[in-house]
Order: sequence, then structure tokens, then C-alpha cells
Amino acid sequence: MASKPFFLFSFFLLFLLLPISSLPSTLNLWPQPTSISWPTSAAIPLSPCFSIQPHFSSHIYLQRAIIRYTRLILSERHRPIIPPVVNLSSSSLSSLHLSISDLSAPLQPGVDESYSLYISTSGATLTAATPWGAMRGLETFSQLVWGHQPVVPIRLRIFDKPLFTHRGLLLDTSRNFYSVRSILRTIRAMNYNKMNVFHWHITDSQSFPIVLPSEPELAAKGSYGSGMSYSTRDVKRIIQYGLSHGVRVIPEIDMPGHTASWAEAYPEIVTCANRFWAPTGKTALAAEPGTGELNPLHVNTYQVVQNVLRDLSTLFLDQYLHAGADEVNTACWETDPAVARFISTGGTHDQLLEKFINLTHPYITDTLNRTAVYWEDVLLGPDVKVRPATLPTESTILQTWNNRAKNTKRIVQAGYQVIVSSSDFYYLDCGHGGWVGNDSRYDVQEAEPSDELFNDPGGNGGSWCAPYKSWQRVYDYDILHNLTEEEAKRVLGGEVALWSEQADETVLDAKLWPRTSAAAEVLWSGNRVSDGIKRYAEATDRLNEWRYRMVRRGIQAEPIQPLWCVLHPGMCNLEQ
Repeated sequence: MASKPFFLFSFFLLFLLLPISSLPSTLNLWPQPTSISWPTSAAIPLSPCFSIQPHFSSHIYLQRAIIRYTRLILSERHRPIIPPVVNLSSSSLSSLHLSISDLSAPLQPGVDESYSLYISTSGATLTAATPWGAMRGLETFSQLVWGHQPVVPIRLRIFDKPLFTHRGLLLDTSRNFYSVRSILRTIRAMNYNKMNVFHWHITDSQSFPIVLPSEPELAAKGSYGSGMSYSTRDVKRIIQYGLSHGVRVIPEIDMPGHTASWAEAYPEIVTCANRFWAPTGKTALAAEPGTGELNPLHVNTYQVVQNVLRDLSTLFLDQYLHAGADEVNTACWETDPAVARFISTGGTHDQLLEKFINLTHPYITDTLNRTAVYWEDVLLGPDVKVRPATLPTESTILQTWNNRAKNTKRIVQAGYQVIVSSSDFYYLDCGHGGWVGNDSRYDVQEAEPSDELFNDPGGNGGSWCAPYKSWQRVYDYDILHNLTEEEAKRVLGGEVALWSEQADETVLDAKLWPRTSAAAEVLWSGNRVSDGIKRYAEATDRLNEWRYRMVRRGIQAEPIQPLWCVLHPGMCNLEQ
């Protein structure tokens, strides 16, 4: 295959925006605003002395955003391959004036992120309810600027607000380690895409990479080693960076399952540690290596767990604290003699999980004054689950990952608020094939009707959640599908997830972007035009160009089409 001319990749694009209520214009924004009006094709040069006024010195995070965006607006020099044709004003735009109703509004669940933007020959005004809405508006303004001698459209009005208050990205830092620098770059890219929740899946069976003051041995013995753990200083740096970019940081410590990494420090409270097969040799003790689960019957379990949770609530500022509770394996528990006796005398696995939740959930909600978040398994698990009465709806949020809309509906019908992370649409690791070694199932030369998992063609290549979730698959997803209007009110939003069995920071950007951008737009302004038709073709053109702009901003997003398609809008569409 012939190589593409390298010089083409030095050009970066101003993408085409399709207003929700009109035909395509030549303005280009991602995610698409709720409402935009640009009745003329007029633009105005940006003054070399352009500034953002006023400077809110009393709000440190907004002040940082103003400095950051002023620098970006004046230095980016975005060069579109297909330049918009505009009537250029003879004057210049010297400032953007900010007006904020509630400067003291904290970054918390449900915070108002709406804003209005108006640009005329006499000036530009950005009005927002909160500093966090102002940050979203600053991002929009930055995307409106293009050219070596920058210009910006005038006689432009935008009103914008998100459909969902929770627009998140989960990153697993246990299976492979990510440097603080790579996490900060991810948060920066989230800000570009108006996403507001970084769900930090910190620990899992593979490693325990966070240093907690009350339990330092968990990281000392459970991390991958020197330089591969997060100090208190690292955590604070990530949280502060998130605040400066309007991104909440929600910590997750997965338990009681997925806790093999705890066994290096506390072997007495972890069952079946590092034993993948049950004594019979036929039953796996975990969904994947390594194995280990906290023992609900061991008294020391709860002291360690409380120390971990207390340290998390001290380090992390967010109202939400994610406590996992997914994929509990009953066979792993039963390798412990005390658990085996409990089961043999009439006890159940559900009772074991209820005991664990009953002794930890109130500690999260009552003692630490946090809202507890769990994976759906805690209520809907096929093998082990708790009764709804164990999880009060007012202090519990469930995150769904399985069975598409079915489990979402079950959760909201039970009265819980829900965060949607369907593995069928939002799992970014899916489709990359199996990762366990010495697997003879791949040695199939011809398709066998009985082998649905590993045959090729037609199989999934060893990935349980194949095929690969393309940006189109992500963009297609309606997280409110099959819900009534009342049920939909309990859906907080969604999160894409990157589980890291086959990812680390060397491939992080390309694994995340621009597929995560697709979710960002759907969660911000939806995926349909005003008549309800999905906007695939128009979104393809804009996402192509947005990808190039992200690359220019230092985010190594992967291409979604040949560059030829960008140069010939619409020519690569399968359907008219």
C-alpha cells in the first residue's frame, strides 16, 4: 500500500457543524451545541491583544481556565483544509466578556453547565450560571477561532446545555499502570469534549497502586513496584487538575471481588488468592486471573476496608465513592473453611454479600457522608446479589454494564438512579482478542458449527465482548432506549470504559479518542436532528475534522477514515 504524503497531516481542520434545527452551515463545533444561529457568513479578525474579561481572581479554577484558553485562542492558529467562505469585517474583536450568575457553585453532581454565547462586531459575551458552564463556553469559543491570522464568526448566537449531568470516562489503572502525566492528558482531552466525570478505577485483582496513609502496605506489597503507585501528592495533583478543567474525579476501590492484590499485605482476609482453578480443577475462581476476594466472615476484613474508605474520603473531594461489588465468585469464597462451613449449615452466598454490604454501605453513606456507587451486579448478579432493602435508593447509585437496556430498566424501575456503561456499546477494550497465554482454542483452521467463540470467520477472536466498538457503535447508542419518561429521569448519564488488560499509556490516546468523543456528543446534545433522524453522515464529517484538531492539541487520536474523505465530504458515506 502506498504511503500518504506526510505534508497532508500538517493541516488541521475546522469541521462542519449541522445546527440541530437547520441545514449545514460552515461553523464547526464538537460536541454540537443545543442551539446555534449564524444568519450570515460574517467573521471578524481576532485582535493580537485579545483578552477574556473580567478575570475572576476569586475563583482559582476559572482563573486557570481563562489563562489556558487565552493562550490557546491566540496560539493555536487552526488551519482548516476546507476553509469556510466568510465576509470579513474591517474591525477586530478585542475581548470576550464573562458574566456568571453564581461564582460560588461547587463542581458537584447536577451542577448547572449551561451557557450562552453572543459575538458581534462590538464585542463578545459569554453568560453562564456557574464557573463550570463558563468553562464549557470557553471551549466552544476556542473552537470558533481559525486561521493563521485568527478570525471568529460574528452575529452568532449559541445557547447550550447538556442533556445529561453525568458524562464520564472510566480508566482502569490496576491491570496496567498509567503515569500521572498520561492521566492529566486524558482529563485535558475530556475538557475539550465537555466531559465532566473521570471515573478512576484505581484497584483490581492485578494491583493496588494507590498509597493510602492508613494502609500503606496495600500499595507497598500490592502495586507493581517502584514508580508504579500514586502518592497522596499525585492524587491531589490529579484532583486539582480536574477542577481546573471542570472534571470531577470519582475514585473506585473494587471489593469484595477483584481483590487479589490485597492478599500480599493481608493474606488472612482474602480467599482463593492466586489460585485460578478450584480444587476440582474444573471451576474457575474468577472471571480472569488473578484471583482473590475479601472474606465477609473474617473480622479483620472490615477494619482494613474502613481504613481504605476513610482515606479515600479524605483524599477525594467528590460526593460519589464507588465501591465496586461486581463479579463475586462463589467458588472462590468457598475455598475458605469458615465460608464452606457457613454454606454447609444452610447459609447462602447472597447472605455473605449482604453481610459485607450491611457492614460497609452505612460506613460510606452515614459515617463518611458520601453517596455509594456500585456496579449493577450487587443487585442483579446472576450468582450472588443482595435484596433491594440492603441498598437504600436515596443513598445508592448503580452503574449498569450488561444486557444493554434491559438492566437499566430494571434498575430505574426499582427506584435507583443509574449510570449507563453498556459493554455492548461503551466498552472500549472490546474486540481486541483474548489476552491469556497458552490458549489452544485459537488453533482452529476451519470453522466448526459448535465453536461459536473462537472460529474465524464468524467468531469473536477470543474477546467475550467482541466486536470492536467503533465510534459509530458508540455514537449510535441511546442510553434511554425503551424507558418511559418517568424512568428516564433516573438516568444520570453514561460512561465509556477502558479496561486495561491490553492497554497502557503507550496506546491510551488512540484507544480513547475519538471514540470517546462520540459518546461525549451524544451525552451532551444527543445524536439526532430535530425531526428525530440520527445524524450519522454530518457527524462523520465533523468528527473527522475534530480528530485532526485534537491531534493539533496534543491528543494522539486515531483516524476514522482516509484523509481523502475529509477532503471530499459525503463521498465516503455508504448511504445517501
